[in-house]
Amino acid sequence: MSALLARTGRHRQRYVDQFRLVAGCIPFKLEKNVEDQGCNVEDRVLVLMISTPKRDDLVFPKGGWENDETLDEAACREAIEEAGVKGILDENPLGVWEFRSKSSQNSCSLAGGCRGYMFALQVTEELDHWPGQASYTRKWLTLHEAFEHCRYDWMREALKHFLTSLLRSKDLGRRSDLAEIHMIPVSDNEEESAIMSPNYLVRPSGVQHLEESSSKCVVQV
Repeated sequence: MSALLARTGRHRQRYVDQFRLVAGCIPFKLEKNVEDQGCNVEDRVLVLMISTPKRDDLVFPKGGWENDETLDEAACREAIEEAGVKGILDENPLGVWEFRSKSSQNSCSLAGGCRGYMFALQVTEELDHWPGQASYTRKWLTLHEAFEHCRYDWMREALKHFLTSLLRSKDLGRRSDLAEIHMIPVSDNEEESAIMSPNYLVRPSGVQHLEESSSKCVVQV
């Protein structure tokens, strides 16, 4: 069985143009009978959000993208660290949003800014124990409830992109459970090229403030 150990520090943290690169996901699962012809798909989807320390509102799992992992791996790692879930990560991000950490929300400089890549993650396993369990409480919500609990505009926009992607999916509910997600390593140049791709970038109006994740963990095999 894999042991989950916490990572500390930011010596591996990636930055581009003074933005801290962040990876996160919207974990979701489908209720039964989702493939029934008369079924309204969005009414059958449950989204997982987590509480953060010293706050009553909810967020999606996310955290720093480090230089010893791919973007996909970072998003999957954060899902395990903060929400205790594993699953099937969509190969393309829902979009990229820029926001500020809580500690720099009153600053006008680029320092303290985050560039966050959000993915959809179809949950196949919920862990009984996970690294951030003492700090984060997970909660399954309907899409309507999730929209109401989104702390910031960028989170609502990410959820809208998720819903659009969900409705376009042709194989919804027919994906097999995977023990591991296959990652294709890419070079640093290819990763940076993907970061700057206009097809990925979604820039909401204004820079949103978001509390930074405090738990840094990794799966050790």
